Amino acid sequence: MTGAGVEVRTVQGAVRGESLEGLAVFRGIPYARPPVGALRFAAPQEPEAWDGVREAVRFGPPPPQSGPFRATEGRGETDWLTLNVWSPDPGGSGVPVLVWIPGGAYVSGHSGDPMYEATSLARHSGLVVVTLNYRVGAEGFAELPGAPSNRGLLDQVAALRWVRENIGRFGGDADRVTVCGQSAGAGSIATLMAAPAAEGLFRRAVTQSVPGLYATPRLAAGITGSLAARTGAEPTAAGLGAVDPWQLADAVGALMEELPGLGEVWGDAARTGMPFSPVVDGDLVPDVPWRTLRDGRASGVELLTGHTRDEFRPFLLLPGRLEKVTEEEAGAALRALGPGPDGEHAYRAAYPDAPAARLFELVHSDVLFRIPSVHLADAQSAGGGTAYLYELCWPAPAQGGALGSGHALDVSLLFGNYAGPAAGLYFPDGAPTAEALAVGDAIRRSWASFAAHGDPGWPPYRATEGRLTRLFDATTGTAPYPEEASRRVWEGYGVEPYDLP
Repeated sequence: MTGAGVEVRTVQGAVRGESLEGLAVFRGIPYARPPVGALRFAAPQEPEAWDGVREAVRFGPPPPQSGPFRATEGRGETDWLTLNVWSPDPGGSGVPVLVWIPGGAYVSGHSGDPMYEATSLARHSGLVVVTLNYRVGAEGFAELPGAPSNRGLLDQVAALRWVRENIGRFGGDADRVTVCGQSAGAGSIATLMAAPAAEGLFRRAVTQSVPGLYATPRLAAGITGSLAARTGAEPTAAGLGAVDPWQLADAVGALMEELPGLGEVWGDAARTGMPFSPVVDGDLVPDVPWRTLRDGRASGVELLTGHTRDEFRPFLLLPGRLEKVTEEEAGAALRALGPGPDGEHAYRAAYPDAPAARLFELVHSDVLFRIPSVHLADAQSAGGGTAYLYELCWPAPAQGGALGSGHALDVSLLFGNYAGPAAGLYFPDGAPTAEALAVGDAIRRSWASFAAHGDPGWPPYRATEGRLTRLFDATTGTAPYPEEASRRVWEGYGVEPYDLP
């Protein structure tokens, strides 16, 4: 039930949230000024203070979005850089904090997505939960002369600084902050682990399905130039600053549709269909995290990382391609995406009985999410840090189980949200089975224990000790890494930023 308002005074001013199912909930709190007008494409600026009490019961508007899962509400609003807080005890102190960074392929995603509604997560975990918006697409990641690179990541750093300064006023422990995210949110966190600007802002990190997506400055600048040409603007901060943000996001969406067919122009990046990703600029992003973590730069941050078993399955099944992949298509994918000079042979030798569709699915699952996740655990462990590895094996019952344990299934299970556009993929009637509830509870308890104590409930990942992995299934247990065949295919091959061909 919703009760009377709850007030908390932040550094900038007082906010009034609401009581909801035993929690104090605050939505739409600005952590930076709206990045429009003179501040468009600029680094985030501290929010202005306010007098009186600011109502905090409505999610802030999403930043301009692109892609099939984009949000379209709030197109006329500009207060994109906001966050939300769920607290079990705003008058208390010392509660561990979980900060959720949404995914969305760096072109979409926002904290108001029903899948990220954190009431159930906060109530069952006992954590203070924070969710946030950050700039995506061209607003956050286009490489522009006259603008800082990786503005979306800079937004996340600004939000974490706000948490550092304010979360104690909501009952949270600023010294026990865990950042958590999935897909692009996980990639952001892996990047921030070694980012000088984020040092000291979080103690632990949970990365669910880390994508191996990074760009060199020249690739990022080339894609931005192509985008600008579509709008008739110059590829500069001033030029694109004259284009309406949502019109620019629409142009990004059109570019995404064409990108997979432009491999000769954009190389391997085109095959992902994703025009934007963190840029290895040598500053905020010194290098890809698989090298920076191995150097020990994040050895003081405890890491929990992993992936789903069937990451790429939904991207094949939903468009009806799962049974239509030909041997020629599988071979082309293995040659283009597999490691080294003979990736096709390596995959066929590792999976001698796999049909074309299975090989096509495996190489995409591996290159996009599974291998980056396990290599992240390798790098963190090699750098002297602590890492824990998991795999979600439990198959969703939708479509007779054909979706398997696909990409983003773990998000619904963690948050306990089974209705809405994204969750509806795996739970079309919005009703979880008893098994789903049990698996979600196991994930939640492990994440909460990790956030509170640094121990999710199983031994750390070590290459010399069997690469022990938590397997979340109808019966959850710990075993050696189950995707060893793929790991061996990629052994000795790192994750490099995409560049122009």
